[in-house]
Amino acid sequence: MPPTPPVPQQDPDAPLRRDVKTLGYELGRTLRELGSPELFPLVEDVRTLAKQRREGNPDAEAQLTAKLQSLTEPQLEELVRALACYFDLANLAEDRHRLRVLDQREHDTAPNPRKQSLGDALHTLLQDGVTPETLTDRLAQLDIDLVLTAHPTEAKRRTIRNTLARLRRDLIDLDRPGLLPRQRQALIHRIQCDLACLWDTDPLRPNKPTVEEELERALFVLDSVWDLIPPLQRQTRQALPDDTPAPPLGLRFGCWIGGDRDGNPFVTPAVTAHALARLRSATVQHHLREARDLRRMLSLSSTFHPPSPDLQTRLDRWGTQMPELADHLTSINPHEQYRRYLTGVMARLHRSTRIDPAQPQPIPDAAYRSATELIDDLKLAQTSLRDDGHAILADGPLQDWIDRTHVFGLHFARLDIREDSRTLHQAIDELATTTRLHTTYTDLNEQDRAAFLATPPVLPQPLDHLTLSETAHKTLGLFELLEHAHTTLGPEALGCCIISMTHHPSDVLAVLWLARLATANLAIHKPDHKPTDAEGFRAAPRNTMPIVPLFETIDDLDYAPDTLAQLLACPPYADRLKTVNANRQTVMVGYSDSCKDGGYLASNAGLYHAQRALARTAKDHGIDLVLFHGRGGALGRGGGPAARSVLTLPPEAVNHRMRITEQGEVLADRYDDPDIALRHLEQVAWATLKVSHDAEGSHDVPAEWEDALQQAAAASRTAYRALRDDPAFLAYFDQATPINVIESLPIGSRPSRRRARVSLDDLRAIPYTFAWTQNRHLLTAWFGLGTGLNTLDPGLFKTMYADWPVFQGIIDNAELALAKSDMPIALRYAEQLDASLEDPEAGERLFARIEAEFWASRETVLAITGANDLLSRTPWLQRSIQVRNPYIDPLNLIQIELMRRGTDPASRLSRMTVQAIAAGLRTTG
Repeated sequence: MPPTPPVPQQDPDAPLRRDVKTLGYELGRTLRELGSPELFPLVEDVRTLAKQRREGNPDAEAQLTAKLQSLTEPQLEELVRALACYFDLANLAEDRHRLRVLDQREHDTAPNPRKQSLGDALHTLLQDGVTPETLTDRLAQLDIDLVLTAHPTEAKRRTIRNTLARLRRDLIDLDRPGLLPRQRQALIHRIQCDLACLWDTDPLRPNKPTVEEELERALFVLDSVWDLIPPLQRQTRQALPDDTPAPPLGLRFGCWIGGDRDGNPFVTPAVTAHALARLRSATVQHHLREARDLRRMLSLSSTFHPPSPDLQTRLDRWGTQMPELADHLTSINPHEQYRRYLTGVMARLHRSTRIDPAQPQPIPDAAYRSATELIDDLKLAQTSLRDDGHAILADGPLQDWIDRTHVFGLHFARLDIREDSRTLHQAIDELATTTRLHTTYTDLNEQDRAAFLATPPVLPQPLDHLTLSETAHKTLGLFELLEHAHTTLGPEALGCCIISMTHHPSDVLAVLWLARLATANLAIHKPDHKPTDAEGFRAAPRNTMPIVPLFETIDDLDYAPDTLAQLLACPPYADRLKTVNANRQTVMVGYSDSCKDGGYLASNAGLYHAQRALARTAKDHGIDLVLFHGRGGALGRGGGPAARSVLTLPPEAVNHRMRITEQGEVLADRYDDPDIALRHLEQVAWATLKVSHDAEGSHDVPAEWEDALQQAAAASRTAYRALRDDPAFLAYFDQATPINVIESLPIGSRPSRRRARVSLDDLRAIPYTFAWTQNRHLLTAWFGLGTGLNTLDPGLFKTMYADWPVFQGIIDNAELALAKSDMPIALRYAEQLDASLEDPEAGERLFARIEAEFWASRETVLAITGANDLLSRTPWLQRSIQVRNPYIDPLNLIQIELMRRGTDPASRLSRMTVQAIAAGLRTTG
């Protein structure tokens, strides 16, 4: 009997190809109908030549270059728009397919939780012998704070993203089983309409967004996350045994938008006050929506099941406090007491928006002073429902609302404040002189400066803002605002006060001194103030914001443990930490500037060792450490998959809690699609629990590995600094990258440079990385790796890669960056260097160094991973890059052609090439 033939396996990528084919066909149709007559043939010619070039045709590149050079700017603009639209659609198709794969995996693993989810983490820990009680304790310790920032790397307009969101929904609908032909035709027609809108919508913003507009973008993200909290919380309840209560989800959100003053002159105290008020009002509107929905639902009559008398007692008390409530209640059936009670909750919520964080006004009666009060009201209704026998209602939408309130409170996201240490000291110098507290502050050494700042300032007379410089006025006004906000909105509305470019303990103590001075100035202006002594007035701040040093450069990371130890040895600071911040110190580490300063490997090694040393220092001083990771979206700035980033952290430096920035285009990539957002959140929670669990076992890293990483990092840093310190490097960067175009983009409210000086030191790491990504160098994510790792035994690095997640993450991210780099294209950019420079061979020399390091790094990565080619172990990603390259290459060549022509960097066409390349590479800065 012949053997049974195997059942043919369905191609798992067939739906992806179908979507790409459908969208590509419809895009071509749109180009033929709405573009110029020559557009579609031009796109086909360019695409064919680009593919032939990639396939090794020796004449293709010259023909492609000649064709592009022959085009007018209007023709080039149409071509760029077409290619950009293609990438937008390809990205949608890839994201949709990713979710299909996730859905299939979840189906295959059911009834167990899907892999790398919060439920999966709890399920695994229970299987490993962790008791439910211990697991509950760990969940209670879980404290993940995702902080939304407005860094200028989001190159796509929100209008465009809204159109893409509609197309995303169209793709989902196309997957519906049993779709009738007329239904499919209707969907195709809808796709055609959306593509017409996409094609004829201007992809460029007319102006830079304001800080207020950036905040609305963050609120758009938070709106989508609001509905994701209940399913995340349900994962914990379903994973725990039935008799084990699940603690509230240890997830929070923070926000820098409106509070990040570092180099952004548009973030004034008034803007910060607006941000605080807007976060409050937006959150209350969501709570009101929950109350309205629940009020419509809970039509239960006391005729059948009388609710708890406590409900009526509380409602009566509210009626006394809020006379307007009686009018609202007259229209509600007196037997429908849950509806009447929820109307009272709504009245309290309405009163909670009548608070100005900038004014020391009394809080309205019955307004919610904290989320705890709202939760208490909701739990009273929940208990009553359970007692009535309506547990299914108590544990349904009402529990979902409680879960959301635990996460978002009354503020959606806690507003952080960030300022450059130099600005703080500049303000203190003026304020100390004005108040005659010190006349030579700037001349003090570090020890004397720290001693002065640790002493509470005694204010001899009120400070008049009108007599101060702009810097001192804004700085003092900020701390006065924070004092008011703490009183009116409560401490949970405020996040951390972060000092960028922290070099010394005095940089942190500066915040403490300014907070004390602002409090004293507010108090001394009160008509009934009473000085504490003959010298003047002293007052203790009510503001309890944690003061957070941000260590960014390689040297500052090295000194970070000593800086922290000196701070903790300062009695006033240690006392504040103990009495105000529950002995918990947050320390921020910067991935962006450390990489810009010392290169990829030195940055990663410095961050790793700094985190371990900070954890030891905190343990020695008996304090809890929270590490705040200033990660960006690009691979050279701590980017990459979020869960993998968490897994590469030193376990002892996590301990169930951390803060992470979510920056720029990362917000769109991770949160625009609700399913992807849910996956992101559950993976971050899974990874945090896993790393924290690993810390409890014996996972000591061999000293040989740490020494090897340090030695390689030192050699790598030397190689990187030799490149960066080359006299011609700045000219190379200015002329062989589109940095001038990037700095002209209206994509962020913040200037590209901290100061007005044109230098690499004051250029922010974001545009720096963005520029190297655009010209296909991507050197911030690999340069120096080959030199560094070739200094030691390659066999040792293979072992480290196999058994050490930290090193594995370093290599995997570099591998992806190397795969996206392209030296032939990079060479074309290098050829744009002006031959009239003092060193006419600078471009050739520097590119030769970069190219040699690229091949050395590539060979080293392949030797360590044992792969034959970059990304061969992740074929879907390798294939995605290979498919995209023939479409990205013409965009790079167009950008180079514009540089050759001397086209205005601020022109529409120049800016459009940046956006299109970013879409093709799926990364900016």
